[in-house]
Amino acid sequence: MADVLQAFPAAQRALFRKYHIGGCSSCGFQPTDKLQDVLKSHDVEEGIDSVISYIKESQEVDNRTKIDSKTLKQWIDGKETFRLVDMRGPDETAFGIIPDALQLNQELVRQMHEEWPKNTKIVLYCQRGVRSADGAAYLAGHGFTSVWSLSGGIESWTMNGLSIARPK
Repeated sequence: MADVLQAFPAAQRALFRKYHIGGCSSCGFQPTDKLQDVLKSHDVEEGIDSVISYIKESQEVDNRTKIDSKTLKQWIDGKETFRLVDMRGPDETAFGIIPDALQLNQELVRQMHEEWPKNTKIVLYCQRGVRSADGAAYLAGHGFTSVWSLSGGIESWTMNGLSIARPK
């Protein structure tokens, strides 16, 4: 599994989304496990070639939902209409946020599901881009059609010399 996850970072999200594999301790796997053994232990009847094909397709989708810091800055400067959502917790956001970002909390999640149109353009970010990629996959799985994840997270943003603000 370690080789699969290294070659296809979106594999864990893909396996969980379609087969409920890898999302929690009861459906998890070890890095040393072989993909075919994991599939067998979870009673996946599809052939391994079909599963690998699905993982590859999911990786391509994952790659298309990435946005880099430069492009995000262009969207901000160009006054693009989108919602910027910071997925980090209070301890992380204390060091700064991308200006005008919404802080993810239960109320915002409720609003997103109940009030935001499914075509709302949304950019998620976290510290390094891992949680936001998970969040983008989650929202896409719930019907949102224009969801992005900041590649490299706020670390990429600040390493590119872009400004942050103190949270309100």
